[in-house]
Amino acid sequence: MRINLRTRKQIGRWLLIIALALIVLLPTAAWGAARLLIVRTPAQHAEAIVMLSGSATYRERTAHAAKLYNEGRAPRVILTNDNVQSGWSESEQRNPLYYERAISELRAASVPADKIEVSPDPILGTYDEASVIRVYCEKHQIHSIVVVTSGYHSRRALWTFRQVFRDSGIDVSMDPVEAGIDTPPAATWWLNSFGWEMVAEEYGKLVCYRLNLK
Repeated sequence: MRINLRTRKQIGRWLLIIALALIVLLPTAAWGAARLLIVRTPAQHAEAIVMLSGSATYRERTAHAAKLYNEGRAPRVILTNDNVQSGWSESEQRNPLYYERAISELRAASVPADKIEVSPDPILGTYDEASVIRVYCEKHQIHSIVVVTSGYHSRRALWTFRQVFRDSGIDVSMDPVEAGIDTPPAATWWLNSFGWEMVAEEYGKLVCYRLNLK
């Protein structure tokens, strides 16, 4: 079947309209998808700041945790231990664990060493973190925490913590790092592979967590 010239022009115009619409709508949709992952329920005061592990983003998380501490939002910072080694340290002549680097960053940001605590049990993911932190809080009689993590991780982290801490009597709030520091900005995350790991893959993890957690 042959397509006449007029029909081909019409098809061309429609393809151009569709292409332009995608160019306009894709960035907006990508921005919306990224922002939807970010949840903030900050508490004015809590008994502890809980900073979740994150090897690629530990600097932004420690900076934010230190900021909250120095603002008087909580009297101590608790770190989780993902048991992952970082790169080589010339000063220490070894590969420190990421939580050890986090401690150094917190101390450099004026958080006293005796106000930094580490939950010793190694964790494998967000559910493990929530579980060990609940045990830690119950053992040390901590009744309220504010969780610090990267922005795109905050919706899944808050949901998981609230599921795990359900009926514990411990109040859980969330104060994540703003996107765009160690993680890609919401407007441009889709332009690099790390953005796809932080945003697109997070939706898959969120679905898996909701299906598996009760």
